[in-house]
Amino acid sequence: MPGIGLGLPPGGSVVYELDAVPFGLHLYHCHVGPLAEHIARGLYGTFIVDPSTPRPSADEMVMVMHGYHTTFDGEGNQLYAVNGIPFHHMHEPIKVKRNELVRIYLVNVLEYDPINSFHLHGNFFDYYPTGTRLQPAEYTDTIVQAQGQRGICELRFPHPGQFMFHAHKSEFAELGWMGLFEVTP
Repeated sequence: MPGIGLGLPPGGSVVYELDAVPFGLHLYHCHVGPLAEHIARGLYGTFIVDPSTPRPSADEMVMVMHGYHTTFDGEGNQLYAVNGIPFHHMHEPIKVKRNELVRIYLVNVLEYDPINSFHLHGNFFDYYPTGTRLQPAEYTDTIVQAQGQRGICELRFPHPGQFMFHAHKSEFAELGWMGLFEVTP
């Protein structure tokens, strides 16, 4: 709702109450203009509502796909990332254990580009769009999400080693949206 929070005095607060339904992966973002600039500067977040019958125990992580519009000239993003810093997980791989369930809560909040994607090398994953169902919609190694879409990826890495993940749009990957999983025995 545009305008929520306008006129709030410095140091003031607003309390939001909501029913935590449906279960799944949810996104929230700023609704005050200029909306695109606010989202591009990180005024968003995500929250997870677990189903009443819990999902199996897993090594869980949230991955937020986003970009950086550094020139403020209306020409789009100059850098792309997952969880903050371009190329970060190329230098600091995400450590996971062989054969243990990994659950990725994947969120696309990329502004100035209509779609984003996630591709995993050497493995496939079950994909649950929005996480609102307990049965996967597909078994794949690449998914595409429009702005605001999100879903859950579940997989096990059967082999030790390093496995790359990245946007499946070369420009995004070359400008920072790539990383590695490091699988240990």
